Amino acid sequence: MSVQACGDRESYFPDEPLRSLYVDFNSYFASVEQQVERRLRGRPVGVVPMLAETTCCIAASYEAKRFGVKTGTTVWQARELCPDIVLIEARPHLYVDFHHRLVAAVDGCLPVKKVRSIDEMACSLMGGDREKETAIALALQVKQAVRRVGDSLRCSIGIASNDWLAKTASDMQKPDGLIVLESRDLPHALFRLGLRDLCGIGCNMEARLKAAGIVTVEHLCRARLEKMRQVWNGFPGERLHALLRGREVHEVETPGKRSISHSHVLPPHLRHAQGVEAVLHRLLQKAAVRLRHHGLVTAHLAVKVKFTTRDGMRRWVMERSFDPTDRTLDFTRMLSRWWFERPDWACRATPFAAAVWFSDLAERRLVTLDLFASESCDPRAALDSTVDWINAHYGKHTLYWGAAYLSREAAPARIAFNHIPDDEYVCEPEGG
Repeated sequence: MSVQACGDRESYFPDEPLRSLYVDFNSYFASVEQQVERRLRGRPVGVVPMLAETTCCIAASYEAKRFGVKTGTTVWQARELCPDIVLIEARPHLYVDFHHRLVAAVDGCLPVKKVRSIDEMACSLMGGDREKETAIALALQVKQAVRRVGDSLRCSIGIASNDWLAKTASDMQKPDGLIVLESRDLPHALFRLGLRDLCGIGCNMEARLKAAGIVTVEHLCRARLEKMRQVWNGFPGERLHALLRGREVHEVETPGKRSISHSHVLPPHLRHAQGVEAVLHRLLQKAAVRLRHHGLVTAHLAVKVKFTTRDGMRRWVMERSFDPTDRTLDFTRMLSRWWFERPDWACRATPFAAAVWFSDLAERRLVTLDLFASESCDPRAALDSTVDWINAHYGKHTLYWGAAYLSREAAPARIAFNHIPDDEYVCEPEGG
């Protein structure tokens, strides 16, 4: 065993006050659907990105989870596990609307410090609120406030000395749980968890930990700081070492966006060359609108298509760096040329999913663009501005570049769990 004992608990797990109350909404997408559609209440529900047998559930109600259906379960597997499951196509505008209402409801009970995702938020405990009994009373108020937003909505709450431990506590009892982790509970209250139950430890990190002799959470808690630095190659190990001990570690915010991307699993009727090309162009146009909306330019474009072949899945990727720009026509011409030059095997294979992403982003006002890139000289800039204005006032995709025509009903707005979209990209109806 390469893990060393940590010595007495007091030396390594100091007394820390309760500072964080973490709210995690249970089966959020499915619960919102049950709130809006009374017929779904008490029934197993799976939320899917599209109504197709080849896609997977992005959320499942607790009635469905009892049968083994979970996020990532394919539709055909879900039907086998739970023949009575009701599959609902995702409605992102509903989830964003309820998200804002829930944030306001929680903030009415105590300050929301940080919205972590569409279904999670961290709240600050200050002054007398840090007493255990008071913190529990606040948690119960939050639960009541959530029920007032929707009686089908539930949340699990964790209370601890930092956000990371509070999030861990919120995952320890679902649904509708309430767990408090005080300093005196550490580290033993964590020992029943698996390594993958801890936020930030995925499959690869678990393998690295086990290779280092850390095979349980108890081993992790007893690992010395030097060991943690070694396994995580520096600061991330120091950070987790402190978080496990209840210390507050302030996050370093990265200013601005690092990338803008869109991806889409193709519906069956678009799984052909013309269909995936149209979807790529639609994704590209959506990304370009977001780029301009945030006042950014990009110097790198990448495109990826996943194909199904007789030998399994295969990917085609193209990417290129260029002078910074935000012009849709530049991106469209680049994509069309790449697609025309794709390899023979990609012409024969069946496309399954597509993605585009911009990186090397910079604020447009801070970048010296080409002499002819200003709106006063370049008609492409005026065209982009006009199209963006019309779509903003008359509905998204009222006007669009013709290369996206076949996919005008495809690739609707999606919500990543760790990202809340801007309202204008979700709440307006999408038209062709």
